[in-house]
Amino acid sequence: MADRERPSLAVQERPERGSRSSRRLRRAGYVPGIVYGAGVEPLAFKVGGRDLRIALQDPSAVLDLVVGSGATRPVIVKDEQRHPVRDEVVHVDLLQVRLDEKIQSTVMVELEGADETPGVVEGGVLEHVTRELNIEALPTSIPERIFVDVSNLEAADTLSLSAVPPPSGVTFLDDPEETVIATVTMPTQIELPEEVEEETELVGEEAVVTDVPAQGEGQPSGGAPTEGEAGRGRGSSTP
Repeated sequence: MADRERPSLAVQERPERGSRSSRRLRRAGYVPGIVYGAGVEPLAFKVGGRDLRIALQDPSAVLDLVVGSGATRPVIVKDEQRHPVRDEVVHVDLLQVRLDEKIQSTVMVELEGADETPGVVEGGVLEHVTRELNIEALPTSIPERIFVDVSNLEAADTLSLSAVPPPSGVTFLDDPEETVIATVTMPTQIELPEEVEEETELVGEEAVVTDVPAQGEGQPSGGAPTEGEAGRGRGSSTP
């Protein structure tokens, strides 16, 4: 990628340090940050929030950083902190790099063809297991994302990193066999054995029998006489 195609980010040196000064900068529309790298002193800077958003939207992994009136330095975003509610960048760490030396980085994984996966069409569930991969590449060869095609996964299939071709100039650092990218699992249905079903039916029948009142219990008035009543009837005389 040619230098002119890389996004440029102009920032100002930031002598102020501490959380209080950072809050003041954010209220004024700036984002505090630090750029560091091998053989260079860490430099604190501030950048307009809008300028930073535009630069981060570019798919290029490398930014041309200009601090004040200084020379351009190629950098990559090493870390960014976001507001938990507004999802805005509240602090950014940049790493100065050499364009002719490979570096290690992490890249997000994005699945493609999930709606066409045969296992999902049959009722399976697609699980995205690994969402980030460790890679090594020249700064200009670091992709924005690693796209993985899952449109051929059948039910109960597992897609490992070994089946994913790396982009040009990129080396995967994760174990290719042990790293699972995605799986398709079928929901399990629990069926009771026939013996359990028969026992359940028998228990239900016994419950019905035991609910019948014993003979003579709960008889309505005017029913059959009790044994005492029958005896008094035989031994009594009409007055």
